[in-house]
Amino acid sequence: MIESPAHRWHRSLPLLLVAGLALAAGTLTVGPAHAAPADDIRINEVVTTGTVNDSVELYNKGTATIDISGWILKDDNNSSSYKVAAGTSLAPGAFRAFDVHGSFGLGSADKARLYLADGSTLVDSFSWTSHSAPSWSRCADGTGAFKATALTLGAANSCGGSGGGTPVAWPGSGSVTTADAANVFGQDLSGLYQEGAVMWGAQNSGKLWRLVGNGSGGWQPDTANGWSAGKTLRFPGGSGTADSEGVTLTGAGAAGGVFVASERNGDVSGTSRLSVLRYDVSGTGSTLTATREWNLTSDLPAVGSNAGFEAITWVPDSYLTGAGFKDATTGAAYDPAGYGAHTGGVFFVGVEGTGAVHGYVLLDTGGYTRIATVGSGMTGVMELQWEPQANRLWVVCDDTCNGQHRTLQVDTSGVFATTAVYNRPSGMANLNNEGFSVAGAAECVSGSKPVYWSDDSNTGGHALRKGSITC
Repeated sequence: MIESPAHRWHRSLPLLLVAGLALAAGTLTVGPAHAAPADDIRINEVVTTGTVNDSVELYNKGTATIDISGWILKDDNNSSSYKVAAGTSLAPGAFRAFDVHGSFGLGSADKARLYLADGSTLVDSFSWTSHSAPSWSRCADGTGAFKATALTLGAANSCGGSGGGTPVAWPGSGSVTTADAANVFGQDLSGLYQEGAVMWGAQNSGKLWRLVGNGSGGWQPDTANGWSAGKTLRFPGGSGTADSEGVTLTGAGAAGGVFVASERNGDVSGTSRLSVLRYDVSGTGSTLTATREWNLTSDLPAVGSNAGFEAITWVPDSYLTGAGFKDATTGAAYDPAGYGAHTGGVFFVGVEGTGAVHGYVLLDTGGYTRIATVGSGMTGVMELQWEPQANRLWVVCDDTCNGQHRTLQVDTSGVFATTAVYNRPSGMANLNNEGFSVAGAAECVSGSKPVYWSDDSNTGGHALRKGSITC
């Protein structure tokens, strides 16, 4: 579900000795850098067209946190500018994208310039002669030349070309079967999450499903406690209709609440509302009202109202600390004790319009801190699933990416990095799969376990399909 406004985001540039770079896509030039610590802040990525507004990303390539409050971004015209908000700083190795389209547009032949708060001291600049397709990115981050890459605003640039490796065959059987009766759900079934004998499903029309086994390896609506037709999802206070795209649970299971990622209020469909909503699912009524909302819209790059959150999953603190996960906010190893009560893990959300994955500590009191942004290397992210048995994060795209799946794990530098890129199973058509769920270790039989997809288009009258992967 991608709209097509023009969008852009930010990254930082290093000190270059050349004034111009020749690329097949156009001629790029980089301006002079200036004295440290300002010199450590670089323009790192520029987006001039596509599904994200005109954006400039800054990156801190240095070793100290730098306050960039009041710094100014301009294009090639001095008549308008964008001022960075007060209280904005960049930790070492941090990325921050700025949506500048409300102040000026970035053209096909233009430049991005970064100034100190005095408006006259140039820190960095980058020029181009053709639109980004979709992104102009520094490779390597903060120090290299600009090249055309995948869009990764707020995360490390996709400098490897393919964004993580050559796709290989699906790691399981190529056979895929339907896993629901005909025309049970209709269109718009999106996120999935399996909790043992229960499958939770989020539907874009503002509905949450509780599914149980149908006796033949598939799923059907639970007929108890008002779940037979799914339950309508409301925002806190009972207002609106949550455009529910993704669903996940924490280590507490459904008893700790069901968490839904929503990209907008369906009653105000033209406005983005990138939120995580928590629901108490213990009642019997046909409507669920969120007990908590974490509205993250202002903390993320602007996207079209129908190109926002599509995916959510929860990763336990125990894995992240054991793997040496780096907190991008502090620049140090992630320390859960540095935050308040927060469910014992980090929520990762995927954005369709940017293809980025963001990690958030969501406080029980309603506050939040973004501690990671990961470039998926794909055009869009439609589903995220944490697989504890293999300690890996699945990132899934739909027919836009030919059904590609990627797995990520924390690498030796403390960030999530791609470990494998998989083609969809050979027996599955290129469907509009917006949901993906992996069965638990208890379902491993002869080295294989089930996986499930939800098809937003309800192709052939079926919204659920079943396949397998190796355990």
